[in-house]
Amino acid sequence: MLTDAAAIVTARLGVPNSWTLKAYLETGGYAGLRKALSMTPEEVSAEVMTANLLGRGGAGFEVGRKWSMLAKPRPAYLVINGDESEPCTYKDHMLLEADPHQIIEGTLICAYATGAAQAFIFVRGEFALGIERITAALNEAYAYGAVGPNIFGSGFSVDVVIHPGAGAYICGEETALLESLEGKRGFPRDKPPYFPAVKGLYMQPTVVNNVESVSNLPWIVLNSGEAFKGLGQGRSTGTRIFSLSGHVRQPANFEIEMSKTTFRDLIYDPKLGGGIRHDNQLKAFIPGGASAPWFGPDHLDMGLDQDAVGKAGSMLGSGSVIVMDHTTCMVRASWRITRFFHRESCGQCTPCREGGGWLDKILHRIESGAGREADLDLLLDICDNIAPGLSWPPQKTTICVLGPSIPSSITSAIKMFRDEFLVHIKEGGCPFG
Repeated sequence: MLTDAAAIVTARLGVPNSWTLKAYLETGGYAGLRKALSMTPEEVSAEVMTANLLGRGGAGFEVGRKWSMLAKPRPAYLVINGDESEPCTYKDHMLLEADPHQIIEGTLICAYATGAAQAFIFVRGEFALGIERITAALNEAYAYGAVGPNIFGSGFSVDVVIHPGAGAYICGEETALLESLEGKRGFPRDKPPYFPAVKGLYMQPTVVNNVESVSNLPWIVLNSGEAFKGLGQGRSTGTRIFSLSGHVRQPANFEIEMSKTTFRDLIYDPKLGGGIRHDNQLKAFIPGGASAPWFGPDHLDMGLDQDAVGKAGSMLGSGSVIVMDHTTCMVRASWRITRFFHRESCGQCTPCREGGGWLDKILHRIESGAGREADLDLLLDICDNIAPGLSWPPQKTTICVLGPSIPSSITSAIKMFRDEFLVHIKEGGCPFG
């Protein structure tokens, strides 16, 4: 059910000029940083561990646990991932534009807790307004004394750099992001040995956290990890922003309590998605960004819970929920998603570079009416070469998970809507026009 949990990271949305220092300070800004600096780094880390804050970027790894894995000796670096390139995901973009000081404050708390010598905020280059606002906010924060030497007289010093990316999807993958930050082409690194916590930026121990993840830190420090853990259920604690898009009446970002809220609530509640457009019927939805396996209407009453969604064979991923109604051509939907991932492949691994292209061509052939029944087995065979076993979480023959993300939409569409593929093939075209 939809709960009355108060917003945490979107609480300032709607405040006039919410992106300015003046508005931020008037709404309690930097109080979390001041409190954190009165604590030891270990005490701050303990609060985050208690909160069990899961990363909001896609993998859902525990933030506090990630911090604890930092290798020694130091220096250590902190990198905030604001690349946000997953299709239909636009929550970080919103936070960059509407509440950049919250991101900066969270970055500083994280830097203090982890002992980072330098912090970088990596922002997707196309986010022009977001880059403008977080750059202006950083300048304000420096002038206010929240960034730089001897922050608020605490003796703690750290500098923060805003780094615009060049707009490659692959740079949302943390090791490719680090390569890009070092001035190289965005090629993912092998893990092991290049786990960022051990060999990250400049081959030094590095924490990579998502924009929304660090935006929770001021609230956690001020209100305690126990208070955050009191929201949600199990490992899925706190609130989270979900980017709802597709065939709903009210597509938007919604911050809601995890686990207790269901997909049905998100899609149909009048305060949220408001139902399917034109009173159409729900056909399928993608629960965690375009790279996630699809769900049908039978999953509507599942909670927005990372473990529950994972056990059902998909993921919450980037927090993007994409709704498709009964007028959707599932062949075309899977083809367009496949085309995106093929075009965004960095080209480093053969299965992804070549296999993605073959899948794109075969799906286009079916959609345009020139397909063969044998193409369905061919599609699955190529997918199996990229992600052996076609299971979830996927196995991979590539360095990063972009390759194994390609089969998700294809295997889901063939499994759930095989008849549509056969109609395209037998009738020589798309019945949806």
